[in-house]
Amino acid sequence: MREGTITLFSKIKYPAVAVLLFGVLLLTTFPNRQKELERLTYPVVIMGDSIMGQSRGETSVSNQLGDILNVPVYNGAFGGTCMAVQPADNCDYTTDLMNMVGLSIAIATDDFGIQQTARSRRDITDYYEPVVDEMECVDFSKVEIVVLAFGINDYHGGIPLDNAENPNDVYTYAGAVRTVVKNLRTRYPDMRIILATPTYAWYRSNHLTCEEYVTGDYFLKDYVQQEIELGEELGIEVVDLYTNVYPHEKWEDMEVYTEDGIHPNEAGRRLLAEILAERIMQ
Repeated sequence: MREGTITLFSKIKYPAVAVLLFGVLLLTTFPNRQKELERLTYPVVIMGDSIMGQSRGETSVSNQLGDILNVPVYNGAFGGTCMAVQPADNCDYTTDLMNMVGLSIAIATDDFGIQQTARSRRDITDYYEPVVDEMECVDFSKVEIVVLAFGINDYHGGIPLDNAENPNDVYTYAGAVRTVVKNLRTRYPDMRIILATPTYAWYRSNHLTCEEYVTGDYFLKDYVQQEIELGEELGIEVVDLYTNVYPHEKWEDMEVYTEDGIHPNEAGRRLLAEILAERIMQ
């Protein structure tokens, strides 16, 4: 593992069992695994949460984006995951192993040992293990574009927006974005990084929209605005999937592009793929 190039690896506090398992894996099997991997080439990779990752078939955002661009697009999104690292007392062990900060370190160091320890107990995330296995084979030195599509779970988890005293605080949304971008740019300076904001959301259980649903100190639009500002700060592109994408004048608009108020239906996935393709082809 390269030292001094990837930030904050030593500061990320994963559960002790994950660290133990990682150490055993690293010392006994990882070097051999790396030699045996068959490398896969994808010009475009999507990293994100269940908005991009719940559907993984022919109508998934990644597959439809690939059809439009006429290039292979890898779906590296994991449902339930955040951009930021979650506090130990407020996280699911498996999903937090897949936060984008940790994944950016894995991508930059070509070391997915920590992610290999994840074992999902939920049917909706039973794809974690095979996707990690495949992602470990992706040759990121040949990836031209990475789309980072996070935010909905940071909002659900009440992740703080920023830390004025520590701009790179990975337990905040902005600090995590800064760290992820730095990690990827350090190893792959020519990689094109595109931030994609979360989409508008409805919550059936309490009949509230994301403009009304309180999960922490902020609403979803605050994370969207933070991401737009980070794009300007870091000099990277931002695709706004929140503003003027899904109609939301009335409650029934939820059914136009989503299955349940959050996850896009087939029409929604097509729409998101078209919007991303338009930006990528600019």
